[in-house]
Amino acid sequence: MSEVFEGYERQYCELSANLSRKCNSAALADGEQKNQQVSDIKAGLDDADVLIRKMDLEARSLQPSLKATLLAKLREYKSDLNKLKREVKKLTSANSVQAAHEELLEAGLADSHMASANQRERVMMTTERLNQSSDRIRESRRAALETEDLGVSILGDLHQQRETLLHSNTKLHGVDDAIDKSKKVLTSMSRRITRNKWILGSIIAALVLAILVILYFKLFH
Repeated sequence: MSEVFEGYERQYCELSANLSRKCNSAALADGEQKNQQVSDIKAGLDDADVLIRKMDLEARSLQPSLKATLLAKLREYKSDLNKLKREVKKLTSANSVQAAHEELLEAGLADSHMASANQRERVMMTTERLNQSSDRIRESRRAALETEDLGVSILGDLHQQRETLLHSNTKLHGVDDAIDKSKKVLTSMSRRITRNKWILGSIIAALVLAILVILYFKLFH
């Protein structure tokens, strides 16, 4: 397994365990302490997202046999991270409801019934605007993460294509070397054939000359 992937994996597991403990602690807390803990958890979730993306990029750069195993493990980590995000969302929603309820109760004790109604309406409008802003932020962040995931996937595909091209280039060099060797063998064979032709021609000429000499001596002596 890749040492780089193992390093990211170790960091993520430690961070995930720490975030789970903080979620359990935040569920039992209240007031400012709970808000601070939720803020810390959100920052930890951002760090976890970064580690997930790094593991994904590293896994996609490895060989297919190892890549498939690591991506399967990575899907489990993403599922675990999404579960933590849902827990934080529940904590945040509980905080908003509790804060709105406390503000409405204080307004009712301090003002008249009409003032309390106006205050309650303002609080509800403010809460609604905050929820809408939070939804827009989450949607923007989700779109950014999806875009980044797409970029990571494209980088992985480009890496595979690069490896394929390099492998093809190596094969072409091997073919060129084989062709050069074949040319040398054919050239050597051609030279040998030419040399053998000259030798054979010389032998035939010598035989013809010898026959002529023999005939001359038989006919004229």
